[in-house]
Amino acid sequence: MNIQGKNKFVEFLKRFWVYIGAAVVIVVVALTFGIMALTATPEVPDVPVVTKPLEFSLPMQNASIIKDFSSTELQENKTLNQWEAHLSIDFASENSAVFAVLDGTVESVNNSYLHGNIITIKHADGFVSEYSSLGKELLVKVGDKVTGGQKIADADNTAAGETDLGSHLHFTLTKDGQKVDPNNYLDLQNK
Repeated sequence: MNIQGKNKFVEFLKRFWVYIGAAVVIVVVALTFGIMALTATPEVPDVPVVTKPLEFSLPMQNASIIKDFSSTELQENKTLNQWEAHLSIDFASENSAVFAVLDGTVESVNNSYLHGNIITIKHADGFVSEYSSLGKELLVKVGDKVTGGQKIADADNTAAGETDLGSHLHFTLTKDGQKVDPNNYLDLQNK
């Protein structure tokens, strides 16, 4: 019975080998196209992407830096009679006008004893700018949209923690929640 069963199978193969071969080819081709379809990346249409770098404006015009940013060297704070890292830049100018450095949205308007009147603006790419020691007349409120170069206040001496500096702007810049050196972003060629 074993020989006859073998003969029937061989006879079946001899008789239908063309159909069996065609079926095998069809299955292989179908599997190949199926795998290619699953692993292929979808075609993305060519859409021009405009990437315009951020262009920072200066927070004050014709200003001098009276106390620069320093994260590694301690600086003396004569008002508080202490040495400290200074993670901001203090500007002074004969013209006390203070300007937003980038387009953004006013995130907060506050007052604190040590820093005086404060405006915080949220910008693109994770940047936030903070302007302190401002006068009493603030030209923006929470939620306002501002443009780079727009006047937002005047510098003053409202920061009790830096009264020895007189009327000035205490400017802080953060990126993704970390304080960064504004010198790396502002065009301060004529410090």
